[in-house]
Amino acid sequence: MRRDRVRSLLDELAAGRLSVEAALAQLDDAPVDELGYATVDQHRALRQGYPEVVFGQGKTAEQVTGICERLASHGDGFLVTRAEPSALEALRTNWPSIEINAMARTALLRPGKTVTKGTRAVAIVTAGTSDLPVAEEAAVTLDAIGHPVLRVTDVGVAGIHRILAKRDTLHGAAVVIVVAGMDGALPSVVGGLVRCPVIAVPTSVGYGAAFGGLAPLLTMLNSCAAGVTVCNIDNGFGAAVAAARILEA
Repeated sequence: MRRDRVRSLLDELAAGRLSVEAALAQLDDAPVDELGYATVDQHRALRQGYPEVVFGQGKTAEQVTGICERLASHGDGFLVTRAEPSALEALRTNWPSIEINAMARTALLRPGKTVTKGTRAVAIVTAGTSDLPVAEEAAVTLDAIGHPVLRVTDVGVAGIHRILAKRDTLHGAAVVIVVAGMDGALPSVVGGLVRCPVIAVPTSVGYGAAFGGLAPLLTMLNSCAAGVTVCNIDNGFGAAVAAARILEA
């Protein structure tokens, strides 16, 4: 159960519009659901502000839908990342209103009540079009948590004028997530242009010497722009959650 729902429940109780027994009935859920193949953390939203997110890679369609059924039963919706095609199809069958982002490999079932946690957007900047799957994973995650997103696409350092032309957009952002493969230089450029937090995400895009994202990861870790934070390779989800925590601190 999300914190805003618990707060509303306690307000109803304090105002006398809800009995203690009725409030207990809504709160009387086990902290976990044991499924045999998964232990679903039903109190994640209460502790951290957003329900447990399902990492779909390596899970069968039946396992993904089983976990999602338990999450959805609490009325908070759910988010699946790195979903296999078979799982996406099963999710679409079970929840026709679900939002599938094939590029990001995500599935989002929104809760009954829209959650909005702020008006200042997170800018998600991609060095190249090939970096979009990771960037879209970050965008969907932020949208699910309740933060608006601005997309700045294909502005890598091979044409430096492209990112310079987006300075007004960058300056208006609360946090900037920069997604880049190959040489991974773009976060340093952005880090030298803005005063807000910059989160760099290396991608596995690139030729052989990029070593599946290791080369841009090392470039970003050695950024000469002070204060650039670096996430794991291809980890758009992690960057989005980090940005949300910065905004909600």
